[in-house]
Amino acid sequence: MTTRIDCPSAQPGSRTSRVFGVMTGPVSRRRVGYLTSTVEATPDLLAKSGDAKPTQVFRIAAPCAKSACRHFNGTCSLAQRVVDFLPPVVSALPPCQIRSTCRWYLEQGAEACLRCPQVTTDKADATEEEIRIADAGDNQPGPGPSGA
Repeated sequence: MTTRIDCPSAQPGSRTSRVFGVMTGPVSRRRVGYLTSTVEATPDLLAKSGDAKPTQVFRIAAPCAKSACRHFNGTCSLAQRVVDFLPPVVSALPPCQIRSTCRWYLEQGAEACLRCPQVTTDKADATEEEIRIADAGDNQPGPGPSGA
C-alpha cells in the first residue's frame, strides 16, 4: 500500500483537496489558524473566500503532484526554501491535522512546521523576497504557490 503524501500549499481543484487552515490576523502578520479536523475543499466552502482567491484565505492540502509540480525535483524545493529563508514564527509544533502525510514535514521535519504558519499559498501583497522564495529556480510548468 502506498502512503499518501500531501502538499500543504496546494491549489484547489483536486477532488481530494481539503482545507486544514484559515489565514487569520492583520495582513502584515497573517498566520494560519489550524482547524481541529480537515474539511473537504468544496466549491461552496471555497466561495466563502469572497473576492479573494481561496488560496489567499485557506491553506489547502492535496496529494503531492510530484513531477507535475514546478517545485518538485525529487524532493520539494519549496519546502527547502521555506526552511532556508523564512524565520520560525512559532516555538512549538502547531496543531496540524496533515502532519503525518505532509511532504514538507516528511522532508524537512519540525523546521518546516515552525515556519508553516506564515505561509500563504497565494499572497496578493507578496514582497520581492517572498516571490523569490516561492519561485526561485522553478522552471518546470505545473501548480504551485505564487507567494510564500
